[in-house]
Amino acid sequence: MTKAELVNSIAEKGGLSKKDAEKALNAVTESITEALAGGDKVQIVGFGTFEVRDKKARDSINPRTKQKIKVPAKKSPAFKAGKALKDAVDK
Repeated sequence: MTKAELVNSIAEKGGLSKKDAEKALNAVTESITEALAGGDKVQIVGFGTFEVRDKKARDSINPRTKQKIKVPAKKSPAFKAGKALKDAVDK
């Protein structure tokens, strides 16, 4: 599903105009992004949890040159599905 298709679905199910549905979707994604950037966890009961996970620094090999390289530590966004979402997908 693309963003445009998601906006259409939100507009249809929520009884909103497409413009209002897009504003709502943008507000949600911006809010989640800001919270994660600030180090917070976003939990939507029944849907899932967005969080930031730390990835440790590690050694790797460049497949082209076969040289060893160091991959620095970084933070990565992650999503863990909630029980209701898992059950809905499993049907």
